[in-house]
Amino acid sequence: MTLFARSGTARNGLVPLICGALAAGGLAAAGVATLEPGAASASSHREAPLISGTPQYDNTDLYAFVSPDKPDTTTIVADWIPFEEPAGGPNFYTFADDAQYDLHIDSDGDARDDLLFRYTFKTRTRNGKTFLYNTGPVTSLDDPDLNITQTYDLELVRLKDGHAMSRTKVADDVPVAPSNVGKASMPDYGTLRSQAVYKTAGGAATFAGQADDPFFLDLRVFDLLYGGNLSEVGRDTLKGYNVNTIALQVPNDLIRQSADQPVVGIWSTTQRRNAQGYYSQVSRLGNPLVNEVVNPQADKDRFNASQPSHDAQFLKNVTNPELPKLIEGIYKIDAPAEPRNDLVDVFLKGVKGLNQPPNVRPSEQLRLNTSIKPTMHPKRLGVLDGDNAGFPNGRRLTDDVIDEALQVVEGELLGAKNDLGDAVDANDKKFEKSFPYVAQPTAGSRGALAKGTTAGADVKSQLGDALSPASASGGTDNTVLIAGSAAAGAAAILLLGTVVGWWRRRMRRAY
Repeated sequence: MTLFARSGTARNGLVPLICGALAAGGLAAAGVATLEPGAASASSHREAPLISGTPQYDNTDLYAFVSPDKPDTTTIVADWIPFEEPAGGPNFYTFADDAQYDLHIDSDGDARDDLLFRYTFKTRTRNGKTFLYNTGPVTSLDDPDLNITQTYDLELVRLKDGHAMSRTKVADDVPVAPSNVGKASMPDYGTLRSQAVYKTAGGAATFAGQADDPFFLDLRVFDLLYGGNLSEVGRDTLKGYNVNTIALQVPNDLIRQSADQPVVGIWSTTQRRNAQGYYSQVSRLGNPLVNEVVNPQADKDRFNASQPSHDAQFLKNVTNPELPKLIEGIYKIDAPAEPRNDLVDVFLKGVKGLNQPPNVRPSEQLRLNTSIKPTMHPKRLGVLDGDNAGFPNGRRLTDDVIDEALQVVEGELLGAKNDLGDAVDANDKKFEKSFPYVAQPTAGSRGALAKGTTAGADVKSQLGDALSPASASGGTDNTVLIAGSAAAGAAAILLLGTVVGWWRRRMRRAY
């Protein structure tokens, strides 16, 4: 009984869990240098107990691809804060001020980063006396009606043998695209998105802000592998959820060792500042779903707190993965023979002749051959379908990594040809054709505007009646007096009633 066949109505899939088994983090890896105390390893959507409690630091996904409209550049997209409910106000979603969000580049395959792009954020509140995220329609990133704002600095660090050799400020005080509150609050969110794209003097581009979660998959697999019944498989669990995105587009010549050695390794990390002022790495991500699936509960937090050079302790989780055994137990599909050296060879080194650098030292990274030009018609199964510009040669937004990973985990590279998948083949929103490529976030308010109201002036004038005049310090203390105005109105009515009563009593005494 081939429950995973992709033909007819039986298209089904087992799973999001899988990619992790493929990519098992840095097993037998050489050390990857860190610039601050502490280190960690791969993370994804709520993949470990500790990181699931601190979503601002939880790196959900990493993408890296040769830019389709600018093939002399590489675009890196990294996402944080899983499962952002669009209507999650009044405290919408921000990057953490006490974190370093880092993108690492290994240019020579030695499992150490040669370049590091570091993003640090600062949050400002214009008016602390209102609960509102915005006090009127926001038409630009410097609009005074945007009450909670963020900016960031971007620093490029060049390293050698784990030591910082130079630091360059690439961008300073760049505005972040806000959370998409809704039509009344942000009538033209596309304008805000475009204003958040910053181009540097060196030919790079950077963006930070909210976006639609680009990952697509059916996470019902955690319900005991769909409960042994695949009739409901095919629902994109992440549909309608947003993430906070950092996107960076850089010249290929900046990040690769040379035209003759064009393969780079890429991973992202989050470091969090503790009470003593030191930074510890709490999240790391290269290939998708590493710690979410491959490691058992006992290893998850330890894996997130370890360095790649120590990941040999987790090797058995990859060579003897749990997932194929679960599939065999529930669906009677034979698990490939162990040890699974095919997974180690491909996903810790890169594919030989495609994206494996010479003299590679095994480590968990997303490896990209920057010399392979993007295709006009990407195939969602990437390399498995003959499209060498796709996963596992980097990862494009459209790559169906769940189906690809599932097929490999179930023995595709060992001759066990299969057509497995989770029946979610594309994102629910179309990606954009230019940087930063990710789709715009789903708005928190998704319904129509109130009857008789238009986006813009009407809402602003109505709310403006309840706001105090701008302060003399520059108009950044617009106190909301909605409740106060109501109270004042009630007091006025009470006072009028008292005066009228007094006058009536006086008139009765007079007569």
